[in-house]
Amino acid sequence: MTPITDSRSRILIGLGLAALMAATRGQQFAPLAHHLPDASLAVFFLAGLYLRSIWGFPALFGLATVIDLTAIGWGGVSGYCMTAAYWMLIPAYGVVWGMGRWSAGRLEMTKDSLPLLFGVLLAGGVLSEVFASGGFYLFSGRFADLSAVELLGRFATYMPATLLHLMVYVGLAAVVHLTLTRALPGARSERARPQ
Repeated sequence: MTPITDSRSRILIGLGLAALMAATRGQQFAPLAHHLPDASLAVFFLAGLYLRSIWGFPALFGLATVIDLTAIGWGGVSGYCMTAAYWMLIPAYGVVWGMGRWSAGRLEMTKDSLPLLFGVLLAGGVLSEVFASGGFYLFSGRFADLSAVELLGRFATYMPATLLHLMVYVGLAAVVHLTLTRALPGARSERARPQ
C-alpha cells in the first residue's frame, strides 16, 4: 500500500470528502456554498476511487440527504428540488461512484493516466446529469408539458457547469494525489483495487 491508499489514509480521505460535501452543499446554508460550487459529484467519484468499502456510497448519500433536509428545515433554503425525483440522485451519484470504482481497479494514478481518468469522469458526469436533470424533469411534477426540446434545453443549461465543477474538483484532487505521491518518502503509485 502507498501512503495515499493505506487504511488510515482511506479513513482520512473519507472524512475529508464528507467535510467537502458538507461545506459546499446546501446553497446559503453550507459555509462555503456561496463561494464554491457544490462538490457532491466529485465527492462521489473520488469516494469510488479511494474508498474500498461499498458502505461509503450509502453513507455519503445519507449525508447528502441530511444536509438537504437540514438546509430546507432549518436553513431557509427552498425545497423546490425535494420531490419524488430526489431519488433519481441515487443513480446519478451511483454512476460517478461506479466510474470511480472502475478507475481504481484499472488505472495507475500517474500523470500519464490522467487523460483516461478524465475521459471516464466526463462519461460519468454526462450520465449523472442525464439521471439528475432528466429525472427531475420527468418525475418532479414541476413541469406540466413534457417535451424533448425542453429536456434538451435543461441539459444545455445545467450540464456545462456541472461538468466543469466536477472536472475542477477532481483535477485538484489529482494534483494533490500526485504531489503527495512524489513528496512522501517511498511513495509510489499503485492501483487501489476495490474489494
